[in-house]
Amino acid sequence: MWITRWPLPALWSWLAAWFIYSAASAAGLAPGPALAAGAAVGAALGWLHGQRWRRLIVALGFPVSVLALGWQGGASGLLWLAPLLILWWLYPRRAWSEAPLFPTPRGALGRLPAVAPLPPGARVLDAGCGVGDGLRELVHVYPGASVEGVEWSRPLALLARWRARGAAVRQGDLWADDWAPFALVYVFQRPESMPRVWAKACAEMAPDAWLVSLDFAVPGVAPATSWQLDSGQFVWLYRPALKAMSKPLK
Repeated sequence: MWITRWPLPALWSWLAAWFIYSAASAAGLAPGPALAAGAAVGAALGWLHGQRWRRLIVALGFPVSVLALGWQGGASGLLWLAPLLILWWLYPRRAWSEAPLFPTPRGALGRLPAVAPLPPGARVLDAGCGVGDGLRELVHVYPGASVEGVEWSRPLALLARWRARGAAVRQGDLWADDWAPFALVYVFQRPESMPRVWAKACAEMAPDAWLVSLDFAVPGVAPATSWQLDSGQFVWLYRPALKAMSKPLK
């Protein structure tokens, strides 16, 4: 149902927090406890969401809106919704069902050339490149490759194009893209979307191509190799067509 599609649950939660705050104030509760009650409701509703980033967005919505209203001096009770509208423009509704906007850490892909060497001119794709952090890493580790990025959000694609000068970035749908021409495809998705990523890679990529995933493994599939970063995240490498299996790097 459309009313339960993200980010609308965040809006309902924020409105619920404001309702509790208003009801508490009308009942004669002091401003401090009334604000605490509203914040508690927002935090509690935030914990109903499975993803940590959604929990944070829901929990922080009410306190941020209170601060925004304080900054406005009470001029407009609706102006606090402006950040939500800006976020919706930067990250359209369709994109909310995919990965949140988390950047690839600097140096995360530094070991790729040793375990997944590519010939000069090989095409490399960052599928869902966000603001370009992954692209910058790929350009750095594969200076002889043709690095490309695709991003559904047009503003984010423009920002990625500006930040990753050595890559070709376009606005588009990563799921509609043909991955067949690419020697390596890099994704930083969500656990829920990894089976779909794997199915697409197996259906389209060449036998000697590589699929690289940051943080999230393909469920039930042994990687060709993997390693852990200092941050605790993992880099997972797969050979989609060959389904190669080898011992993870230590």
